Amino acid sequence: MNAANQPMASPAIRQRRHALEGGSLRAAVFGANDGLVSNASLILGMVGAGAAQDTVLTAGVAGLLAGALSMAAGEYVSMRSQREYFESRIARARADLEECPKSEIEALALIYAARGIAPAEARRLAAQLVAHPEHGLDVLAREVLGLNPDDLGSPPRAAAASFLAFASGASVPLVPFLLGIGLPEAALAGVGLGALGLFTAGAVVGRLSGRHPLRGGLRMLLIGGGAGALAFGIGTLLGGVIG
Repeated sequence: MNAANQPMASPAIRQRRHALEGGSLRAAVFGANDGLVSNASLILGMVGAGAAQDTVLTAGVAGLLAGALSMAAGEYVSMRSQREYFESRIARARADLEECPKSEIEALALIYAARGIAPAEARRLAAQLVAHPEHGLDVLAREVLGLNPDDLGSPPRAAAASFLAFASGASVPLVPFLLGIGLPEAALAGVGLGALGLFTAGAVVGRLSGRHPLRGGLRMLLIGGGAGALAFGIGTLLGGVIG
């Protein structure tokens, strides 16, 4: 079946896919998954090495804070750099519009003509839109640059969302230790909670992206479980050598 004969996705599906591609949701989903996998692996490695319960708890809390702060800093720098790049492109478009409005009108007219509007009408419409500088700049940013000046992203909000997402995921395997459950029960309970969290995250991502939730959940569970098992094995080996 070619693309022309494929059924169009429903508005609800298109909306879910658009939301999944958004920076905030992406940071939340993958930040929580990273936090869960990394901290669960850290805890399992410590347990495998034969560390005491207080040491495991301390390492888990430190891993949560270090990972969340690192994620937040990285997200802030990334979003800040992206925003500055977009702002520089809009500033160049503003300068071009002031210095040579005719070329900007022609660029906008070509876009409208490519959409089926008659060339003369496309040029008239472009000139009319660009006649007002601020409105013209907004139109040029959207149509020529493909940018939405009102939605360039907020670095502080992105950093905060990334911090909270990672911390929420990293806290899952810590819950039994925070409740005072002793080893090895706390480790087993943490593994169970982590597995549930991984499967849920994978199922949600699968659902939002149009794939089967069960497949997405199992894939996330296998990947995260494999990382945890490897960390436990390495920790056991190191514990035997160091101990």
